[in-house]
Amino acid sequence: MTMRPMKPDKEISVSTIRIPTASGSIPALVLAPKTGAENAVGVLWIHGGGYIAGMKEMVHASRAVDLVKKFGAVVVSPGYRLAVQRPYPAAAEDCYSALIYMKNHVRELGIRRDQIMVGGESAGGGLCAAVCLMARDRASVNIAFQMPLYPMLDDRDTESSRDNHGQVWNTRKNHIAWKLYHRGTPKGHVPAYAAPARAQDVSGLLPAYTFVGDGEPFYVETLHYIEALKSAGIPADVDVYHTDIHAFDMMRPELEISKAAAEKFNRAFAYAREHYFAENA
Repeated sequence: MTMRPMKPDKEISVSTIRIPTASGSIPALVLAPKTGAENAVGVLWIHGGGYIAGMKEMVHASRAVDLVKKFGAVVVSPGYRLAVQRPYPAAAEDCYSALIYMKNHVRELGIRRDQIMVGGESAGGGLCAAVCLMARDRASVNIAFQMPLYPMLDDRDTESSRDNHGQVWNTRKNHIAWKLYHRGTPKGHVPAYAAPARAQDVSGLLPAYTFVGDGEPFYVETLHYIEALKSAGIPADVDVYHTDIHAFDMMRPELEISKAAAEKFNRAFAYAREHYFAENA
């Protein structure tokens, strides 16, 4: 498979910052238009890797690149702690700290106070959902829109994650990753921030868009999340593509379904930019 390159696009300005956290600080990349940013949409984009792998530089191979190039957004990609180093809640709290940083540095980042959005792919999509729950419950940041792409949300087997032999990610990898991420979490007491599919109440969350392959492990949990949001009266949409390749848009960008997914994702973001706002004091 030929993954999209993890190199900065020549049309994008990339800088590195340090984000303070409760336990110290983490690095993060800031992607912005080379022409500069003023009153731009701010996007916290969280990389994937099953909570156990990945790096902030994966943002260069993600859908977030288009948000900067086509829409002038400013993207922050945090280098959160992985489960092989620190289990839950390290990753979730690091990403939440990045969200707080964005709220407190809107002027320096050149972003709008009323359009802070969150997105990510795979485990990054799961962390996106977790951060949205945390922001709601802690009443700290008003998020305008969420983009949890093919998110890793449920530590329990679903109809699609059970006995799955799909490409890139499968049942065996899924079990290993969740076990590492949740080590130290009391068995039978996994909180929603650690596995957002366990959230009993999604009311008060924000509009969402996602896409997923129908043969990959996270197919069912993605649909359940979108259905839960809709049942709570929250605008939420999902596009489904026929493939068992997890993260197909990143792993096989040359496929027609990847091109279609990119186009529909951009369309969803364009709509969100025009219609979804959430003021922050």
